[in-house]
Amino acid sequence: MKNGNTLDRRAAVKHILADRGDTLTVSSLGGPSYDVAAIQVDFEQDFPLGGAMGQATMVGLGLALSQPKRRVIVFAGDGEMLMSLGSLATIGAEKPDNLAIVVIDNEYYAETGMQRTHTGRGVDLAAVATGCGFAVARTIRTTAELDEAAPLIRSAPGPIFATLKVSTDIGPLFPRNRDGVLQKAQFRRALLGKN
Repeated sequence: MKNGNTLDRRAAVKHILADRGDTLTVSSLGGPSYDVAAIQVDFEQDFPLGGAMGQATMVGLGLALSQPKRRVIVFAGDGEMLMSLGSLATIGAEKPDNLAIVVIDNEYYAETGMQRTHTGRGVDLAAVATGCGFAVARTIRTTAELDEAAPLIRSAPGPIFATLKVSTDIGPLFPRNRDGVLQKAQFRRALLGKN
């Protein structure tokens, strides 16, 4: 299955997370968790949600509100975002200025067999985010657009929303730690220190 998009998901995530400092990330199940882990396996500042589809944006909101001095970036798939559209309204109402939502949109449910999502049929997630009151909402199709948007995602007052229109190429899937207790402990250390 091909969608006509050429943006490489792994390269885009790596570009966004360049010089990430103490940025916290939440990555949704499937591809987005692999995309973040491909940069650095067991990255302690990332909390991958392996079995909680539809929850990444709200976990990110909770982190952003509880850690107002730290940047929080959520990486979600298009299926994940479609499942939790109401979260955009809540984020828009709360207006956390340290939160960015990045949707890695290949227009397919890759985890369940490559069924086409609504974003491949004309649904514009950035328009939804704009309607919910996000400070910035963009759809990114090219590396030039990504170059312009990456600094906004990393540091502009938010909430920020970006849809990355990526190719259907997923990249290699590699063994990833799926021990939820260990992941929680690692993320807790990144969040609160090594006490």
